[in-house]
Amino acid sequence: MALKATVVGVGMVGEQIISILRERGFPIEWPPIVCATRERTEMLDGEEFYVKKTDESCFKGRDIVFFAGKEGARGASVQWGEIAQEAGAVCIDNGSDFRLDPTIPLVVPEVNPEAVTSKSRFIASPNCSTIQLVMVLHPLHQAARIRRVVVSTYQSVSGWGVRAYEDLLNQMPQALKSVNKVSFDPTVFSSSMAFNCLPHIDKFTPDGYTKEEMKMVLETQKIIGDESINISPTAVRVPVLVGHGESINIETENELSASQAQKVLSAAHGILVMDELNKDNPRHDPLERTCPVPLDIRKPEYQDLVLVGRIREDSTLKNGLNLWCVADNLRKGAALNVVQIGELLIKKGIIRP
Repeated sequence: MALKATVVGVGMVGEQIISILRERGFPIEWPPIVCATRERTEMLDGEEFYVKKTDESCFKGRDIVFFAGKEGARGASVQWGEIAQEAGAVCIDNGSDFRLDPTIPLVVPEVNPEAVTSKSRFIASPNCSTIQLVMVLHPLHQAARIRRVVVSTYQSVSGWGVRAYEDLLNQMPQALKSVNKVSFDPTVFSSSMAFNCLPHIDKFTPDGYTKEEMKMVLETQKIIGDESINISPTAVRVPVLVGHGESINIETENELSASQAQKVLSAAHGILVMDELNKDNPRHDPLERTCPVPLDIRKPEYQDLVLVGRIREDSTLKNGLNLWCVADNLRKGAALNVVQIGELLIKKGIIRP
């Protein structure tokens, strides 16, 4: 017997949730109920869906509810999460409202599946930049215990949402004519994004960091279960449509060479190391190495993985490593992770088809 599911939100993440539910054969009655802030018809993943205006009927008799975060009503899980649970559903939330609530599990299935128990009725999925960061840090922390992390992100515009995605596409032809005469929506970003980088993601905090940066600190500590890990983040928006990159500097308590780190990461589920000699290159560099780039995650074989490269030792630290990682912020950074949490619920027998 198939599960009854509801998806709240039909933006970029909501559409990806629907697509991934279908492609992974998640055992639900098709189609799921899809709801948002207003009633309408939408083409989602090539299929026409009737989108209901969200009300209590969207949750009645449902086994599982996926909240797409700000892609639906901002704070949708705040308004409807308790109602959905009272109706008998387990909720998985891609939004940010409950991630740091100590009573709510914050889960990346490859990292902390033990956080989901038979008592879990509401589960939060982390921020997109946090997910790929903890995927990399967790196996290294287990191998050598991490003391400190300095991470700089290179985050695509789709992390903001569809308006930012469309705004960049509109800016590009203008910027080709003149980068000084580009119109942009100032309610999205504080500057035009075409041929630009913006070290400003989310609102600023009193200490000069941004909320995006602090999410990475606090969420990472919660997921890994170690508040002693010191994390210094800088979050940067770049003119990429989909795919986040991160440059990560790691200091460990125990010695871990670059080759050992590569072996540890190669053995980790959900990670693909792309760091080999690339001698046959037209740049005639015998030491050139392969490394992942955001365009790689457009390839079907890579779209659900965290790609890691540029693994090297930091000569300025006793036990230091530098590396680079890339992931699809709409899939593993959001929609795929919530579907994987749903699969974990089934595996643990918390919900049963």
